[in-house]
Amino acid sequence: MIRKMVLALVCLVLAGNSGYAQETTGFLNKVLKTDKGDLKYVLFVPHKYAAEKEHPLILFLHGAGERGDDGELPVKQGIGNAIKFKGQEKNFPFFVIFPQCAKGGFWKAGTPDADRALAILAVTQKTYNIDSKRIYLTGLSMGGAGTWSLAAAHPEKWAAIAPICFGGDPATASKIKDIPCWCFCGDKDSPKLLEGCRTMVKALKDAGGQPRYSEFPFVGHNSWDSAYVTPELYSWFLSHKLK
Repeated sequence: MIRKMVLALVCLVLAGNSGYAQETTGFLNKVLKTDKGDLKYVLFVPHKYAAEKEHPLILFLHGAGERGDDGELPVKQGIGNAIKFKGQEKNFPFFVIFPQCAKGGFWKAGTPDADRALAILAVTQKTYNIDSKRIYLTGLSMGGAGTWSLAAAHPEKWAAIAPICFGGDPATASKIKDIPCWCFCGDKDSPKLLEGCRTMVKALKDAGGQPRYSEFPFVGHNSWDSAYVTPELYSWFLSHKLK
């Protein structure tokens, strides 16, 4: 009996030790409870998070290669790597949501995967002190398509968007022309994807928008590594706020 009590006390001490305590900032593994079961995802909480202060947030939509149900693949491509780039994680000021699309799924607005991403956003807003006027949307490849789609479906949500290496539907340009947009692509990407980005940017301009467009020279489909380590991207995000 005494031995069991000692073991219990040791466990309590270890749990209270900083090496064993549950992390509250950085990349956190989370679960969204749904009627279809548990959905794993990752949430990046800024290391300098202060509950009394409102914080900006980025919703990141991954590409087709990161689909699945482990919850962790989306962090391994794109903005997750950029957060860790050159040790800048400690000072990265944004919350970042990394939802995961199911195998065979897409980020198109109105699909179950897109709806779950928005549900995770809603939960995060309830749990943390998020600035609702500084919520940003970005994604790469399939996630770039999702960025255009969710922007058109919910233009009132996003302070700015940054779709990467995928064009949107030009017919939706009038819906999103007033959302600050910075689109990225590599000039050696597939002709279809490259033309899709150029066409969408032109459609926004024709509709009266003022999108930014960066085309990286000698870069193929993986333009996201270059885009997400562009320092100005994050200051550009923060320069935009919903009225």
